[in-house]
Amino acid sequence: MDFAQDNVLNRMYQDYFMEYASYVILDRAVPYYEDGLKPVQRRILHTLWEKNDGRYHKVANLIGHTMQYHPHGDAAIGDAMVNMGQKGLLIDAQGNWGNPVTGDGSAAPRYIEARLTPFALDVLFNPETTDWVPSYDGRNDEPVSLPVKFPLLLSQGVEGIAVGLSTKILPHNFCELIEASIAQIKGRAFNLVPDFITGGKIDSTNYKNGERGGKIKVRAKIENPDKKTLVITEIPYGTTTSGLIDSIVSANEKGKIKIKKIEDNTAENVEIVVHLTPNTDPLLMTNALFAFTDCESSISPNCCVIVNKKPVFSNVKDVLIQSTEHTVKLLKWELTNRQADLERKWHNTSLEKIFIENKIYRTIEQARDREEMITFVEKGLKPHTKHLRQEITRDDILRLTEIPIRRISRFDAERTKDLLKEIDQQLKEVRYHLKYLSDYAIDYFKNLLKKYGKLWPRKTIIETFESVSAAKVSIVSKKLFLNRKEGFIGTSLKKEEFAFECSPLDDIIVFKKDCSVQVSKVSDKTFVGKNIIHIEVFDKNDKRRVFNYVYEDGQDQKVYVKRFNMGGVTRDKEYDLAKGSSKAKVLFLSSNPNGESEILDVVLKPRPRIKLNFKNDLAAIPVKNRTVKGNLLSKHPVKKVKSVAQGESTLGAQKLYFNPASGEIISKVSEVELGDFGPKDFVLVVRKSGAFTLATPKDGMLVPADYLRVEKLDHISSYSLIYFDGGNLAHYGKKINLNSFDANKEHQLIVDSKDSNLLWFGKEDQVAMEFQGISGKSFKKEVLHKDDLALVKSLKALGTRLARVKKMKRIVALEAGQESQYEVILKKTSSLKEY
Repeated sequence: MDFAQDNVLNRMYQDYFMEYASYVILDRAVPYYEDGLKPVQRRILHTLWEKNDGRYHKVANLIGHTMQYHPHGDAAIGDAMVNMGQKGLLIDAQGNWGNPVTGDGSAAPRYIEARLTPFALDVLFNPETTDWVPSYDGRNDEPVSLPVKFPLLLSQGVEGIAVGLSTKILPHNFCELIEASIAQIKGRAFNLVPDFITGGKIDSTNYKNGERGGKIKVRAKIENPDKKTLVITEIPYGTTTSGLIDSIVSANEKGKIKIKKIEDNTAENVEIVVHLTPNTDPLLMTNALFAFTDCESSISPNCCVIVNKKPVFSNVKDVLIQSTEHTVKLLKWELTNRQADLERKWHNTSLEKIFIENKIYRTIEQARDREEMITFVEKGLKPHTKHLRQEITRDDILRLTEIPIRRISRFDAERTKDLLKEIDQQLKEVRYHLKYLSDYAIDYFKNLLKKYGKLWPRKTIIETFESVSAAKVSIVSKKLFLNRKEGFIGTSLKKEEFAFECSPLDDIIVFKKDCSVQVSKVSDKTFVGKNIIHIEVFDKNDKRRVFNYVYEDGQDQKVYVKRFNMGGVTRDKEYDLAKGSSKAKVLFLSSNPNGESEILDVVLKPRPRIKLNFKNDLAAIPVKNRTVKGNLLSKHPVKKVKSVAQGESTLGAQKLYFNPASGEIISKVSEVELGDFGPKDFVLVVRKSGAFTLATPKDGMLVPADYLRVEKLDHISSYSLIYFDGGNLAHYGKKINLNSFDANKEHQLIVDSKDSNLLWFGKEDQVAMEFQGISGKSFKKEVLHKDDLALVKSLKALGTRLARVKKMKRIVALEAGQESQYEVILKKTSSLKEY
């Protein structure tokens, strides 16, 4: 092949590829903004309209007829029809059309039937406002685009992959789209958020109107009916129940979550029951499902539509504006056609009236041929043309001559006069609508909303999601072991030294004697180096953990001390904390979760006339980054360094908040302020089961779902509680100080017996109680003062017995001075805090 032939072949391939790419983009994958339909969807709807007689048609028959217009086989047509039928907006489906929620497919086309919905008939079709082109074989005409008077593209949503580009437009709520169109016509601002038939929840904070680069988060709706189960009642968009269950099972098998079993009870509504293992916190497991399974996912929209025969990247706001303007244009077109029809009808009716009332039809009998007949009629009409609004044409005269004699004999002048008045009234109305076209368009959209809005309520709940950290919700299911001699750490070294328990997603920080440090992921076995002096779980976002570090410079044996926060690191990279000094070694290291300082006792190596030891308070050393050399602790050789006292935090108090929605204690401003926390402060978490924990405050810590009270522990005041003891079948109350109990361990406030439960917990001075008697009829009411309860030291103490009754109806905390109004308060508890 010579060069000329090769060049021609290259041009041919280039031309053919461009033609193919253009065809796929314009006629297959990307929708037109005018009607929001791909070609196959448009041809299906056109076929349904052609065959519309009010009855259902077999889908197999509809597919066959659609192939007159769509040259791509029956499979593509059938899939597109089922997809539209499952949404239910345009196609009224009968039979087994599958289920987009469960992922079940539809029955064969010969078994299912379809017809257009009333909504589709109202807004999709009008031959007078449709542009037509020949079909692919030239035997039929098909619409270039349907005259859709509704933002159908944004209602249905669309996905398509073309050559070199793709489109992904998410579905939006029917009613909200109409309201947005009305707002656009009125010149008001509007906002659009996707809505999905699967329900679930959506965070559209970064939606960016559906532009490229935007993103939404979707979540399943998870309910917690009891401590042992979670129930998924709605699933995220883009998933199915079977796929969601597979993702949960897979996460369980990989050890990311721990569940007992899972059941799919989905029928008409979604119901996936997740049975939890004993002592599993439902809130923690809910967040774990969001972090490790398809219960939460991100979707990136990409709004690409065909405008003027070209693909354009846009956003849903602009698409709605274009669609609304196109709807107004179509409405004007319809009104203009209606006006022309009415004017023509008025003209024809007036001509008939003149023709019959003035007996011009009799002149036809005198004519010898067709031309003379037209001349006689034209001459007879000429004196009356001043009453007409249009010129008389030859076609008008021919039409008059073809009026049957029966109609002439039955002519009713009064009825014709009334008809002309009616036409005039209709013309007046049409001209008014054309003059005030915006108001007419608004009324049109309002009528659509009134007629069909109730059928399409919003299904997806709009929320703002708190980010779920996978590391925080991962289950501590691994045991980490340490081989100091060989320098390995891992979960498979079960014959070596046990270090601590961790989760599979944790990072481990390792400090070594030679002043090096590295961070590695938990694995079966990882080499980190010999001479390990300290390892722990590492959190790069923990800004309050401070390492107090003393090391000896290997060159001149000077000793330096520094305090630092580790910050961000690269996994498995070794960092030098001694600024490149050779033969450096660590003399002291401590890890302090809240930036605590220490008082160090420094012992020097024996030297003449040198004091052998001195103390150093680290509170005077500022916390810096890990790369600093540190402060000079001693220019003389040091034998050893040890801590003799724990100091206060040098980072200042940490203000923390509680977010009830996510169950997290965070430093970011949230709904409930817990207060400022110093090094000796704890978060008190009291659960409904009667268990409590004094937790070391930490940004991002999770609170169990069944919490009764979350607050900063009061070290001075005593707390009061009222509970029912299932063993003695009586109500008890007691006071207790909680600051003497071990931190970060769960303790039980009440007697652990069947049917025992904690009813009230607080620091209020007095509470009002209302009991239901054993008989169920009488009520015993009393006011309980804090002084009425015994201050107990042991958690096992029963406390003060209050009443041996069947049921506690209400417990209401009283403010100071309200005791005298006790009876009134019990009747009006809506304004008080009730437990």
